[in-house]
Amino acid sequence: MQYIIVGLGNPGEEYANTRHNAGRMVVEAFRKKNDFPEWTLDKSSKALVSRGSWGKNKVVLLEPDNFMNVSGKSVASLVKNAKDAERTVVVYDDLDLPLSGMKISFNRSSGGHKGLESVIKALKTRAFARLRIGVSPTTPSGKLKKPKGDDVILDFIVGPFKKSEAEEMKKSVKKGAEALALILDEGREIAAGKVN
Repeated sequence: MQYIIVGLGNPGEEYANTRHNAGRMVVEAFRKKNDFPEWTLDKSSKALVSRGSWGKNKVVLLEPDNFMNVSGKSVASLVKNAKDAERTVVVYDDLDLPLSGMKISFNRSSGGHKGLESVIKALKTRAFARLRIGVSPTTPSGKLKKPKGDDVILDFIVGPFKKSEAEEMKKSVKKGAEALALILDEGREIAAGKVN
């Protein structure tokens, strides 16, 4: 059996440590922690790929090497049918969750996330799992301070983390990599019960 883990984000050094690249950060942490090979550019899927194994299963890590809103094309090159989709996990930044928050979900809408919209459109299904990584700040009392307005949101998600947020994000990335391992070990339903 083969699992596909996709880290959404934007290519290029200028986006490497931005909120919109939280998905890529988590998949990179998973790759390093589990000694998967270095990334190679797969020209046919226009993505960075690393292939390894997890127990008896094969695992393909994929980072689309094109911008977030057209990531679906890269994912569709590996996900050919409904069974493949059910063994796919897409990791991405989520403004509806606080920094350090995360959730596993599946069979849901994109929630307005352009990268996820692109994947749903390209795969023609919502059946894949998502690991949603929170990137929104909170008030001192813990209330979500989600940015408002298209321009403000765009600047926010492609902007770098503040120093205090970067520390928090490091913990999130580590927890995200552990959540991916849990999905591979126990399946998405059990993992969702534990992570959520």
